[in-house]
Amino acid sequence: MSTMAGSFPYDGAKDASTQRNAGAAAGAAFDVSVVVPTYRRPDMLERCLRAIIAQEYDKTRFEIIVCDDGPDEATRSRVAALAREFEEAPRIRYVPVTATQGPAGARNAGWRASGAALIAFTDDDTIPDPLWLAAGVAALRAGADAVSGRIVVPLGPRPTDYEQDAAGLARAEFATANTFVTRSALARVGGFDARFTSAWREDSDLQFELMRIGARIVRSHDAMVLHPVRPARWGVSLSQQKKSQFDALLYKKHRSLFKTRIRSLPPLLYYAIIVAVLVAVLALAKGNNTLAGVCVAGWLGMTAWFCVKRLKATAMTPSHVMEMAWTSLWIPFLSVYWRIYGAVKFRVVFI
Repeated sequence: MSTMAGSFPYDGAKDASTQRNAGAAAGAAFDVSVVVPTYRRPDMLERCLRAIIAQEYDKTRFEIIVCDDGPDEATRSRVAALAREFEEAPRIRYVPVTATQGPAGARNAGWRASGAALIAFTDDDTIPDPLWLAAGVAALRAGADAVSGRIVVPLGPRPTDYEQDAAGLARAEFATANTFVTRSALARVGGFDARFTSAWREDSDLQFELMRIGARIVRSHDAMVLHPVRPARWGVSLSQQKKSQFDALLYKKHRSLFKTRIRSLPPLLYYAIIVAVLVAVLALAKGNNTLAGVCVAGWLGMTAWFCVKRLKATAMTPSHVMEMAWTSLWIPFLSVYWRIYGAVKFRVVFI
């Protein structure tokens, strides 16, 4: 494996452990390794990588490790093309990830392939500011074990519900779209928990693990990344409910911190809607049409309130209003289903 800056050190014919060991040894020559997990978004990935390459930081002192959670040929080819284009520096490495699934496992593959003492994490859909890397590294060198950078999510005056939800990243305490961690701290907590197979709660889990060992976590306003909201299909909020299962895993591992930092109460409105529907069905089965009518009215009223709440300060286009009405009917049932699924899967009492 070549250790020259700008090389593309992946050869499928080589033994995986040999590649990993050689890559780590080579990475020790760098101040910091920038780890970027990706999954079949080569255009976004290239935009991100070009922003990292353009950092105002000595390009011989950092490397970029792309962890392909696909992996797929389009991504590999795009990374290879960038490595050839920027042959001098910084070094760009491609790591295919096959042993795990999800960004948590991909990030593990990245930082473990590095030998650098400092690790920077960002996502393939971000655009790091030119001073991002220098600011994050400076905060670590000042004595921090981990740094939470600033995430800017640009929104219009009337965003969609999906865009508004994505903008929550800007308020996150600790998000791996913009995080710096010392290698020693990562090693102490064992890195990311690969059981978080979606981009949900794996960053909070790492934060809580670092807090558990007494690591010093600081904020850096100057370490900034732009996080444009990527396009989403109509009704995307329905499929997003699947992430609720990982709330159960985070709750199991960090019960006290979950209650104080994430959410202290279960989604009572969702349960109330489900109870109203179940009672209506039972009442109809028993021939009690009055009770069934009251419960149906209650269900529709709570669903309407939920829909109106989601539409508040969001786009009022006909398509978006229809999307909110349709998805509001199903989100309570899907969310509770996936919460129960997670509770069973991870063997924890979680409602």
